[in-house]
Amino acid sequence: QVQLVESGGGLVQPGGSLRLSCAASIFSLDYYAIGWFRQAPGKEREGVSCISSSDSSTYYTDSVKGRFTISRDNAKNTVYLQMNSLKPEDTAVYYCARYKVCGGPSDYWGQGTQVTVSS
Repeated sequence: QVQLVESGGGLVQPGGSLRLSCAASIFSLDYYAIGWFRQAPGKEREGVSCISSSDSSTYYTDSVKGRFTISRDNAKNTVYLQMNSLKPEDTAVYYCARYKVCGGPSDYWGQGTQVTVSS
């Protein structure tokens, strides 16, 4: 069964950093794009970032550009989201999801990990 398992969330002060991990099982990251989206209470789901399978092109929503970095380690079948200079508005549950291509529909996603930015 395809699985995506997120980890690395937690409570951090504004300006702090966290690194989220998305470990994939059963399928190889060599053939799929992986993206992160987030959902905060009372807000719509928002796509945050995506990394393609072909050339590891990366994409970011405007609000996180320059602060977040997505990367992949195909040997570990894991995708990372390094989040720096965190702001209270980054507070949300973060999910990783599988795509054939970035910008397309996702077919699997994980259970999510909570990120809370607060002093």
